[in-house]
Amino acid sequence: MLPPSIGLQQASGRRLPASRRGAFASVAVIAVALLAAPAWAQDGPAPGMGTTGSPEGTPPDLSTPMPPIDAATMPPAPTGERQINFEANSVAYDENSDSVTASGDVVLRSEDRSVRADQVTWSRTSGTIVATGNVRFVDEDGNQLYTSRIELTDKFEAGAMEDLLLSLREGGRLAAANGERLADGTIELSRAAYTGCEVVDAEGCPREPSWRITADRVIYSPEDKIVRFRGAYLELFGARLIPLPGLAVRTDGRPVSGFLIPDIQYSRNNGLELSGSYYVNLAPNQDLTLSAYAFTGAPPMASAQWRHLTSLGAYQATGYLTYSRRLDPFGGSSTGADRLRGYLFANGKFQFDPNWSLTFSGRRVTDRTFLRRYDISRDDRLRSLIELERIDADSYLAIAGYATQTLRLGVPQGTVPIALPMIDYRRRLDTKFLGGGKLELQANSLALYRPDGQDTQRAFAGAKWDLKRVTGMGQLLTVTGLVRGDVYHSDENGLTATAIYRGNPGWETRAVALVAADVEWPFVGPAFGGTQVFTPRVQLVATPPIRNLAVPNEDARAIDLEDSNLFALNRFPGYDRIEDGPRVTYGLDWELTRPNWRINTTIGQSVRLNNRATILPDGTGLSERVSDFVGRTDVRFKDFVKFTHRFRLDKDNLAVRRNEIDATVGSSRTYLEVGYLRLNRDISTTIEDLRDREELRLAGRVAFARYWSLFGSGVFNLTDRAEDPTFTADGFDPIRTRLGVAYQDDCLEIGATWRRDYLDQGDARRGNTFQFYFALRNLGFR
Repeated sequence: MLPPSIGLQQASGRRLPASRRGAFASVAVIAVALLAAPAWAQDGPAPGMGTTGSPEGTPPDLSTPMPPIDAATMPPAPTGERQINFEANSVAYDENSDSVTASGDVVLRSEDRSVRADQVTWSRTSGTIVATGNVRFVDEDGNQLYTSRIELTDKFEAGAMEDLLLSLREGGRLAAANGERLADGTIELSRAAYTGCEVVDAEGCPREPSWRITADRVIYSPEDKIVRFRGAYLELFGARLIPLPGLAVRTDGRPVSGFLIPDIQYSRNNGLELSGSYYVNLAPNQDLTLSAYAFTGAPPMASAQWRHLTSLGAYQATGYLTYSRRLDPFGGSSTGADRLRGYLFANGKFQFDPNWSLTFSGRRVTDRTFLRRYDISRDDRLRSLIELERIDADSYLAIAGYATQTLRLGVPQGTVPIALPMIDYRRRLDTKFLGGGKLELQANSLALYRPDGQDTQRAFAGAKWDLKRVTGMGQLLTVTGLVRGDVYHSDENGLTATAIYRGNPGWETRAVALVAADVEWPFVGPAFGGTQVFTPRVQLVATPPIRNLAVPNEDARAIDLEDSNLFALNRFPGYDRIEDGPRVTYGLDWELTRPNWRINTTIGQSVRLNNRATILPDGTGLSERVSDFVGRTDVRFKDFVKFTHRFRLDKDNLAVRRNEIDATVGSSRTYLEVGYLRLNRDISTTIEDLRDREELRLAGRVAFARYWSLFGSGVFNLTDRAEDPTFTADGFDPIRTRLGVAYQDDCLEIGATWRRDYLDQGDARRGNTFQFYFALRNLGFR
């Protein structure tokens, strides 16, 4: 979606990327009954409101409440001259002046416009129509004009207006002391004021808008549908703050080129930062945003963003470029001469027909600390992807490739794999000849290339059959059968540090077969003033011995017993490792539902039925015949309390091996969020993918004084050497903290934040960052 029109815009409270910044909102500021093109009209009861003149030199009042209006579509006038129909309580004709006066709840309609007033006088000699007293004029765009007096021609076009107030269809209000339509159709308003705020509260009482724009003159050109302000100022809480020279907006909703409001920030890395952007509207489906960044502690930077909507889809590209000193690829301090540094990001999707689509995303950066140094992103890896997909009701095909750029200091880029191609095809078939159920056929291939590491190619084909039945006693029975054949090729296997991931070099084949039966038996009944569902569950899985260690392990390394994979047919996360041997898994689910309350809990355990050695590492909860206990509990109370607890208990001594809590308490304005994770698995330090750690996350907001709030967040690493011998911290290591204060009403947002980063990563040094932002409704600010 392209941004709305802009003239001068407040930048987004987020600094980067520029794509987050909206452009200046389209505001139909002055399209009153001044246009001739028919569209539609609306009418309703008389508003019962009047306007009063403004003192000389004082902007008009914007706080007059707007009464509700009943909308109705009016039929078009007959072909030919514009006709004016009217209704009134009484009509009088003056022969001397040759004029007609309608009084009492007068309504005039002409094609796509309407006027309601206390009295309307039509001079047949001059063709002038004068409406007075509680006048409401509705134009073809749906904007509503309230005034004490308005002059119309017999073509139902406006002339002079006094003490007018416009309620705009797109939101916002414009008031002016007087206005006039010139001979060429140009409209000029004097001593005008505009706001996007509501001017009545929830009880319908008048209220002062928190911001408004005042101007000496406002000029509307119907030819190009642009409103231009002269002598414009932004007022905040009644205080005149900054001038807005050259402010202009469109009335037809289309985007327009213009400057964005600058953004201000201070950080230790770059010092004081001032950034500004210019938006270029190239076409209704294309735009370009150019940005410049000036720093007191770093060389300047430039960026550009291009967006394009086509008949098949959309794509965008964003780039940043500067010339400064950068970090050595493997860590250390910033050294050497200045050089070009930058970042390029592009993504898009094209839908060729209902089945075929293409998705792509490309991300590249010149060095590993550029994104953090300039506060663009905190990602530690950048993935570039291209994927062609075909999807219909019974089949799926994906042909993809991806490459990843690591931003982790000390990790050689040559050890990061490039996947090309990656092909996956699946097809579902009905299997009446097998007694029903679903049969899914799958073929998959993957090629991984590492410039300085192990290369692996894999292909397999298989079939999976599932049959679900509900027995006469209410049990849900699922029977599964799976067969698969794998072919692998790998070389440079010795470059993989962890021996159990290498596999044998050269060509290797593997056969996989699996059968499983899963039974769930729900019991439903009343409990504790609500309804409870108690569901015991038992699963039996049998797999013959599989040559797991003969083939490389590229996608099944992060194995850990959790509630989410307790009843999985294969507890390994990928295709390269298959859990073999017979096993039985048992557990129970319990759910309680009461008014406003819902509680779910799950617990279970797995037992292998033979003594054959396993490839599962110690500490995963699955390495012994009897597994650890795993479970999960969810508690919900309305939208006020959300609590989730995941755990794993050691089967021998019930020691907590995994303890994870995510909780939110409060409303949308005042709340507390807590996240805690402790992994104490006692896994060998040679398994780099399964480190133990302990982490605490806190976030909260406290609202006060109706529109104000205080907010903060923090991430803390609580890992110590007892949990991870390779760790050097003392058990409390802040990663990032943030505090701020904000004001937010229906049309204004102001905020100031402080953030502190505690980790150095090359030239992205630890330190404080301060930011100030504000947003204005209906002006596209944020």
